[in-house]
Amino acid sequence: MMHIWKDPVEFGSRDRSSLPALADLRALHREQGDTTRRHGIRQGLWIAVVTYLLFCVTDVLLIPDVALYTIISRFAVAVAVLALMEAQVRMDASTSWMDKTCAVALVLGYLGWLVPSLMTAETENLSHYLIYGNIFMMGANLFFSLQFRLSLLSSSIMLAASFAALFHFAPDDFAYQITLGTFFVSCFVFTSYVNWKLQEERFKVFVNALEARNLQRETVERGKSLLRLSNTDYLTGLENRRSIDHRLREHWRQWHQEGQDFCILLIDVDFFKRYNDFYGHQRGDRCLIQVADALNRVIQTHEGAIGRFGGEEFVVVAKAGCEEKVARLAEELRQTVEQMELPHEERRDGLSIVTVSIGAAFTGTYAPSKLEKIIDQADRALYTAKADGRNAARIYNPASARARDVTENIAALLKIAIEKELATLVYQPIQDVRTGRIGSVEALMRLQMLDGSDIPPSLFIPVAERTGRIIELGNWAIRKACSDLLATNRVNTVSINVSPIQLKAPGFAASVASILADTGVNGKRLAFEITEGHDLDIHSDVLRCITDLHTLGIAIWLDDFGTGFAGLSWLRLIDFDLVKIDRSFLHASDTAEGYMMLQNIVRLLRDHGADILIEGIETPEQLELVRRLGISQAQGFHIGRPASVQQMKASLTAIKDAAAPAPRRTRASRLKVAQS
Repeated sequence: MMHIWKDPVEFGSRDRSSLPALADLRALHREQGDTTRRHGIRQGLWIAVVTYLLFCVTDVLLIPDVALYTIISRFAVAVAVLALMEAQVRMDASTSWMDKTCAVALVLGYLGWLVPSLMTAETENLSHYLIYGNIFMMGANLFFSLQFRLSLLSSSIMLAASFAALFHFAPDDFAYQITLGTFFVSCFVFTSYVNWKLQEERFKVFVNALEARNLQRETVERGKSLLRLSNTDYLTGLENRRSIDHRLREHWRQWHQEGQDFCILLIDVDFFKRYNDFYGHQRGDRCLIQVADALNRVIQTHEGAIGRFGGEEFVVVAKAGCEEKVARLAEELRQTVEQMELPHEERRDGLSIVTVSIGAAFTGTYAPSKLEKIIDQADRALYTAKADGRNAARIYNPASARARDVTENIAALLKIAIEKELATLVYQPIQDVRTGRIGSVEALMRLQMLDGSDIPPSLFIPVAERTGRIIELGNWAIRKACSDLLATNRVNTVSINVSPIQLKAPGFAASVASILADTGVNGKRLAFEITEGHDLDIHSDVLRCITDLHTLGIAIWLDDFGTGFAGLSWLRLIDFDLVKIDRSFLHASDTAEGYMMLQNIVRLLRDHGADILIEGIETPEQLELVRRLGISQAQGFHIGRPASVQQMKASLTAIKDAAAPAPRRTRASRLKVAQS
């Protein structure tokens, strides 16, 4: 509504349908102005009365024969109006009544002086005095900031009194009457116009201030809405990874400073991939929403928060005084989902309903040294729950045979992973949005057990980092990516995720330089991705390593921007060549707030000067949105899923052949075709 009233001076020209809104604005103006005006009205009346009484001196000098009467009249009016004003103040009378008192004071003050003054024999002095008195009384009208109608009424009464006085002491002097009467009318018109303009200007200032406050409030609300959106999972409405990360850090701080124990529970929907494949993604989304709602209802009765970590995985952060309480909470969550009895006919493990596996870690029992370690503990407990047949809840215990066996088995596998070809690389294409071509791929590491079953990266990467095997695996991944695709010129660029352990390791940049020399690959065709959520301290060794990598021509990318808290500080300290926006912002862009958030992130990164890639492209509509935003790179299942090197080579060859122009026929071949 505020945008309609840009110029209150033009309100009179609005159509009648606007008047109710205008009347409401004026009523609000009077209401909000009452508090500040009340003190000003009282103070103004006292100053006006004192000034009014000081004119007793000019009464004695100009009209001495009736000065006694005018002085008595002045004091009578002064005492009466001041007494009335003070009574209204004590009775907390409305501002409108105080305004009326001031208007009455003006009229009585003028008439109280004018009536006895007309009895004077000093008519010439009175004529001059009347001019000055008229100016003062009508000018005082402006002093009180009276409403225009009230000001007009009081000024009209004083104008009429002035004309009556003029005809009284100069009844036969027509020229004098015309001259002085014209002055009276001019004074009346001028003061009335000034009063009206002042009222409109005050109202205009009020409306503009009100509009500014509304805009500020809208901006604040919009900011809060964007903040809520950036902390909310687009599908389930739970908190997202960013928000849970913040809660984790706050609980971690309280644990260190106040000794307040807390727990982390990782919840995974069992056999959810099979559910999606059998029932479809839409029903899969509905299943996740139902599970999320059920889990959230349980968490609301505890001191905790729940969020979606991604895919079918949820995370719970809660205060906990003992391990028994953690166990009860985990079991309550598991039973809640089981009791929903959502059908899942494709499990093939003896059950036909949706269930969850839960892994929990508790600070009070096996206190880790870093926040990331307690998440790793919960992840290992979750793996134990799955290994025990799923639909189970387990609390991390390093002394348990299962947890120890899992860690030891993975550590043992990592020792022989390269030799036995248990570690492999898959490649996911990255599309240049402007040309539509696949110019880059991302290399992703996979690890298999001896029986061929997969081990999730969230499980084997922490073990590799903890045992130091990540250095050997990382160098192997760089060498293999170079020989698989870059040395044979299959793609322009391959991006590889690097661990903080690698960046902190002495000689990492030198080992990369050696790999580039052995494979004959130019460093400009390689990109290293640093994940924002990783535990990476920005110190001199890391910055020096990144500088050395840049010297080799290797591009440095920031992965999963927006999911952690280091992103902005990293943008300030590190010259990233490309920033990958996390998929959650794209998936939330179907709302106005989410779209604005995505636009703001793109604008921020573009102002920083980095190239932009957005993850999670799953539909043609999302790709079109990325194109409209002017983002140069895109990645997601719609563009291509992770594939083996053989599949990727075949796919790239097919794309290249399809884009190649048809061979031109020679003159001889055209003759053969014609003869046939």
